[in-house]
Amino acid sequence: MDSRGRRHERGSNWTDPEIVELLQLWSDDSTQIELESSLRNQRVFDRIAHVLREKGIYRTGDQCREKIKKMRLEYRRIKDNHKLRSWKFYDVMDRVLANRPAVTYSSLGGAVIAQQVFHTSGTPEGFLQGMPGFGPVSSGGFLFGHPPKTDDSLEIKCEDVEENMLNHGVAPPEMYYGLDYSRCIVVCVCFSGFSDLNIIGSGSSQAAAGPLVQDTCEHPTRENPRPLPSVRQRKRHRGGKASSFNRAEQSLDKALAGFLLWQQSAEERLLSFEQTRLERELQAEERREQREERRAEKERQHELRLFSMLTGVTVSAPSVSSSPASASKRVPGPPGQSVYLSKRGNSILQYRNILLEGFILYNGNKYHITDNPDGVINMGTSENKLCYDLLHKRLTKPDMLHVEPSLLQYTDWRGHPFLREEVAKFLTHACRSPRPLKADNLVVMNGCSSLFSCIAAAICDPKDVVLIPTPFYGAIAEDVGLYSDVKLFHVPLECEAEGKDSRPFHLTVEKLEEGLQRAKQEGLTVRAVILINPHNPLAEIYTQKEMLDFLQFAKRNELHAIVDELYMLTIFVESVMFYSVLSFDSLPDPQRTHVLWGLSKDFAMSGFRIGTLYTENQDIVDALVHLGCFHGVPGTAQHQVAQLLKDRDWINEEFLPENRRRLKAAHSYVTRELLTMGIDYIDSPAALYLWTDMRKYLREPSFEEEFRLWRNFTRHKVLISCGQAFSCSTPGYFRIVFSDQQQYLRLGQLFLQNTQYLKQDDTNSDNAGIVRATLSPLSKPVDPLTQRDAPVPAPVSLAAEDLVSVGCQASNPAESLGSLIGTLRHQINSSDWLEKNTPQLSAGEDPEILDVFKALLQRAAK
Repeated sequence: MDSRGRRHERGSNWTDPEIVELLQLWSDDSTQIELESSLRNQRVFDRIAHVLREKGIYRTGDQCREKIKKMRLEYRRIKDNHKLRSWKFYDVMDRVLANRPAVTYSSLGGAVIAQQVFHTSGTPEGFLQGMPGFGPVSSGGFLFGHPPKTDDSLEIKCEDVEENMLNHGVAPPEMYYGLDYSRCIVVCVCFSGFSDLNIIGSGSSQAAAGPLVQDTCEHPTRENPRPLPSVRQRKRHRGGKASSFNRAEQSLDKALAGFLLWQQSAEERLLSFEQTRLERELQAEERREQREERRAEKERQHELRLFSMLTGVTVSAPSVSSSPASASKRVPGPPGQSVYLSKRGNSILQYRNILLEGFILYNGNKYHITDNPDGVINMGTSENKLCYDLLHKRLTKPDMLHVEPSLLQYTDWRGHPFLREEVAKFLTHACRSPRPLKADNLVVMNGCSSLFSCIAAAICDPKDVVLIPTPFYGAIAEDVGLYSDVKLFHVPLECEAEGKDSRPFHLTVEKLEEGLQRAKQEGLTVRAVILINPHNPLAEIYTQKEMLDFLQFAKRNELHAIVDELYMLTIFVESVMFYSVLSFDSLPDPQRTHVLWGLSKDFAMSGFRIGTLYTENQDIVDALVHLGCFHGVPGTAQHQVAQLLKDRDWINEEFLPENRRRLKAAHSYVTRELLTMGIDYIDSPAALYLWTDMRKYLREPSFEEEFRLWRNFTRHKVLISCGQAFSCSTPGYFRIVFSDQQQYLRLGQLFLQNTQYLKQDDTNSDNAGIVRATLSPLSKPVDPLTQRDAPVPAPVSLAAEDLVSVGCQASNPAESLGSLIGTLRHQINSSDWLEKNTPQLSAGEDPEILDVFKALLQRAAK
């Protein structure tokens, strides 16, 4: 197939037999002469390709030419760098390129003709026979038919040409010059555009025999007859013509030498340009292949991790866990294990977590309104993104920018004394402790995950277990398991209310006792129980009596009680009271009660990595000191946290009230949207998330179907967390984080609506204790920013009516984009929200709203 005019086909592989056939055709003397005599060698390589096709090798002329170019570059690279000549085709290339015949060039009528100078017998036949590839004598190297015979008398027309017009460094317009030992072929240059071929033949015996040259410069006419010149005049005239001929011949020699030099330099430049181009194309091709390999490897690894998680869901749960979702926490990794890692290293390598997989997916493709509008909206990671402006203003004050030698040196691995003093004072105030907390009972590390890991190593042996109600924050399994090889024994909580005084996912002492007995029956050693208050992911707040009962259960069974109070200040309803265990007058077992708190959630500073542990057990404090060197906090960060906690006025009068107001507005907005979409959820006035019930979107009640729905959400660019990531015993529950800017929440809710394509299952509409909302999906939306003073229900505990869902007025999910657009258009037309809430008015509440609006207008204009 003719590929002329198209880009050269690259990347085709040549076998050694094909290369040998190509070199046989290319190295032929006639082919080389034709290539050297042609400015455009496309037809030569097309003929080579034609011959190759006859031999069963299907290549185009462009492919043949590119292959020869690459081989010439390889030959030159080896020869110039004096490398070992181990290339199998080096000898053939060297024979052709290093022993080329000498050629002369001329251009006549736009064609370039090359002739080889051979040392032949001096005859025209011998001269022409020594030129392969130019055909027989009748159509040989002479431009106009047969060469003249030696007996013919020739005419010579000579014109004087200035030397500076010939040797000016560029190719002359027309030139033909050849020489052998019997004939001299001369072309006299005429800048008028014409040239005559003049041939002089002379033999040694004929030179003196008679006149071989007839003067054609002047011709007598009949009207003006000229007398015959004398012998002397004829000799003078004949000598003048000979000298003129010699000068022309010297000028032509110089012109030919200049032309050959110019041609050689032009070829060298062209070859260097071609070499540079090929090298750049080769580098670009290598970079492209590397990028493609990296992209394919990342896709393969990501698909393998997801497949591993999906496979782990289908296998039976290990004996350590009683929950059918426990297999989702530790799933088998790749079939082959690394030979560079130990057994423990391979187990860590194969550990998979859906929470981590989702965060990796989001972190590699974050949504941005201008830079990445097709990115992922993150409604799955529990982070408070509402108070950046408040924190930026406070953290950039002069008292924060302080450096002294002690902050840059090693210190107590429990934390700097000034920081522990401020944390003790702050917790005494925030927890309403009846007595001042002691700084010596505090340990500060880089996050509560490190504290979980260290305390598990201090109180447990490998293979020991810790009781934990499910669902729970899934990363705790990694915290206690990766380093210390401590297992979690699940105490599953039922999703349905079991009685009049019960509620969904209700934790009781009886369930803890039952879980403890099952663990002992399996021969496991139970060392501790983990209690999360406020709960993650349920957002439930336990009462003071409930927490006291749990601590008494731990004391009766000599279990350590690890209490996670990470969200104790993230309660956005003022009438709701939170009771920390540090507020109790006395603890049932203070030596086995350990309280964790940090700045990640309550102060919206998850990137600061500050976590604290308070315990009255000095043995545990001393043990954690030895592990603190692995989990220390930078001195400058400790200074900033101490200054922040010391500023009690800013915390109580500015940050906490504004944080509660923004959380309340975001919570109200998301709950209204969930009601509109018909999604059930547990209503709670705490934490940063909602525990939602999406079981009706599962085609069957299985964790495989739940994982499929989670994948469907991620494909639609919205990240939420599925229940099996929290070891929930019932499939179909999802955690949705609402602590983000409102424009992102709107987009996330829109994406959620777009993924609701499954047929809704209303068989759960008759469940007892479920309150149905009456909000129509076409009712007017309400801006949560205008609801700052609106009253919000403030239940102290989650009763049965706290599980809110949508009733019969909720419409089926949109099955197409058209119906979704129609619904949105109807909501816009029936609402006066846009009139009351312009971007300029809302800019006072959130300056980013106006920037987002302007960016959308600019994109629409484009």
